[in-house]
Amino acid sequence: MCGNTLSDKNQTMEIKEKIKYYRKQAKISQELLAERCGWTSQTRISNYEKGIRVPVLSDLRKIAAALGYPLTVFVDENVEAGPDFKGKVPLISWVQAGRWEEIVDNFQPGDAEDWLQCPVGHSPATFVLRVRGDSMFNPHGRHSFANGDLIFVDPDRTAENGSLVVIRLDDSKEATFKMLMIEEGRKYIKPLNPDWPDKIMEINEDASICGVVIFQGKKI
Repeated sequence: MCGNTLSDKNQTMEIKEKIKYYRKQAKISQELLAERCGWTSQTRISNYEKGIRVPVLSDLRKIAAALGYPLTVFVDENVEAGPDFKGKVPLISWVQAGRWEEIVDNFQPGDAEDWLQCPVGHSPATFVLRVRGDSMFNPHGRHSFANGDLIFVDPDRTAENGSLVVIRLDDSKEATFKMLMIEEGRKYIKPLNPDWPDKIMEINEDASICGVVIFQGKKI
């Protein structure tokens, strides 16, 4: 009886195993693969191969092209619309959110409070926060976020005028959640709650936008 073919082996492997397997077949290091994909660090490849993070389809396309294989060795190209493929993202604290850019590449599964399915397209760096307080609560407005609601935040989305952003101010270790306003090149943040005492605050260049809210979850 003939042994298992490459196709048979491929069908039994998970995404993380496929990335490692085909990288070794191509005889290149994680560092070189990351460089070919246009990423500055090999940590993303390492996290994918360990299963710490699940790659989105656009990243798999880059990896496949860099290794010289068709995308189909990793996944059916039609899977992009399937929510199961989008992977889970970590529910983190507001302190972690304020330092997310520093810690994301070395973030471990146990560092999160939980891992949740993201129902919309997102980058691998996306995270989840639990809303605190009532500053963004406005039941009569277009958007309203109650205390305890979940928000999915994508650091790779561009923050524009009117974006709902998670931002760390220069004098705080924690991040905060507000609407971004941009007028004549100057940036401001404001709460959605019309009764909130601090209506509008101008932010300077030392403030750091941690990400843009892309989805509002439900209370848990």
